Amino acid sequence: MNIDSIKTLGDLKKSNYRPHSIKDEMRDNLIKYLKNNENPFRGIIGYEDTVVPELQTAILSRHNIILLGLRGQAKTKIARLMINLLDEYIPVIDNTEINDDPFNPISVTARRIIQENGDDTPLRWMHRNERYTEKLATPDVSVADLIGDVDPIKAASLKLPYSDERVIHFGLIPRSHRSIFVINELPDLQARIQVALFNILEERDIQIRGFKVRMPLDIQFIFTANPEDYTNRGSIVTPLKDRIDSQILTHYPKTHEYSRAITEQEANLAEDQKTKIETPELLKELVELIAFEARDSEYIDSKSGVSARLTISAYENLISTAERRNLLNGDGKTTSRISDLFGVIPSVTGKIELVYEGEQEGPYKVAQILIGKAIKSHFTSLFPNPENLKKTENTSPYQPIVNWFQKGNKLDLLSNLSKKDYEKNLLDVPGLSDIVNKYYKKEKDEDKLLLMEFVLFGLSEHSLLSRYKLENGIQFKDMLSSMFTMPSSDESLEDDDPDIFNS
Repeated sequence: MNIDSIKTLGDLKKSNYRPHSIKDEMRDNLIKYLKNNENPFRGIIGYEDTVVPELQTAILSRHNIILLGLRGQAKTKIARLMINLLDEYIPVIDNTEINDDPFNPISVTARRIIQENGDDTPLRWMHRNERYTEKLATPDVSVADLIGDVDPIKAASLKLPYSDERVIHFGLIPRSHRSIFVINELPDLQARIQVALFNILEERDIQIRGFKVRMPLDIQFIFTANPEDYTNRGSIVTPLKDRIDSQILTHYPKTHEYSRAITEQEANLAEDQKTKIETPELLKELVELIAFEARDSEYIDSKSGVSARLTISAYENLISTAERRNLLNGDGKTTSRISDLFGVIPSVTGKIELVYEGEQEGPYKVAQILIGKAIKSHFTSLFPNPENLKKTENTSPYQPIVNWFQKGNKLDLLSNLSKKDYEKNLLDVPGLSDIVNKYYKKEKDEDKLLLMEFVLFGLSEHSLLSRYKLENGIQFKDMLSSMFTMPSSDESLEDDDPDIFNS
């Protein structure tokens, strides 16, 4: 259908256009997607076998939907992708407030325009991007914001009573007629505001200041909510919840692969960062492990959740930490390092809700603990487990490294080390390159250096070396000697065992 040639109601009648409700429209378009084996929810990763099938079922059932899940589980992203199920354009009567259907006008203004103009009634074509409204629920949202209010000035100027529909200033919901309307964080709406939604969902009429206005609004409602909010900030009143047809539970990525795919898809990197900063797979995996460790941590409130935004922000900060060093040294290109992980701490501290034990440690310390645990858990998947080696009579491949530090040597990995100095410092440690070459002989030189650094961090997490924070980097020392030169509590960098000073 050539919409450019359809400018009036008469033109529309001749085109054989047939209107249908938004729920039927979304259902019909979803059926086309499914028959063509296409995905209208592109960019939603990890929900292929869980959330998406339930979502499709709800749309086929023509249901209003609530997406229930913890923070950072793509609830809003899913809602915004719903516009892919709308027709590209629909006709509306021009100069009306609520997107009236030319064949089924519901406002007084639209009916008057048709009565005056007949088949010459002017139309405009509304793109699907205009048919999406999103409102964040906050305690200060009023009935007037969502539904509308009487305009006393309009009533006085038109000399009309307040009960006349023409004096109403419509709120967001009536203005979203024939559209998708999303309310994020539904429990934050005051109970009396939630009650005002009852009739719209069930009887499809509205009440404004006691005046009942019959308006069969055609809206696809999508609500989002966090289970934590049921107790912390509010609740969904039971009658409203009963009127929402499908409740769909979201979840965090179940595998590291899904989590990495989400992070790389959503990370907002500059072109220079993409071309000049190389981030090995090892570091990408460690970034994801930080979030997985956080979700299992005894220091973090599991009911609050750990958003996927944590890994996205952490990944961006990891790249930027390497970029900053690269700019200071003028190296042209660089590779991210294990020590760059401590540049992601600001991305972690603002995205975790601590329980009492975590508050006692402090967010900065908890972030360090999470990084240490991520390193420790992944270390044994790449190198022999130092704990297991203690139980055998075989010589540990780590012994030459440990022996060197036991002789009083130490290694400083400063945050702004040039490539040349970084390589020299690592190669100065006897046995470090040997163990990497033993297990990863075919890796390129830059990746071998990263693995050498990773070995040092792994040994410190297994209490074979000490690791401390310097003002501008990290220092590795012998574990025993550091016990006799105990650092102050704010100098110690590492993990959660109070009896180990490298942790």
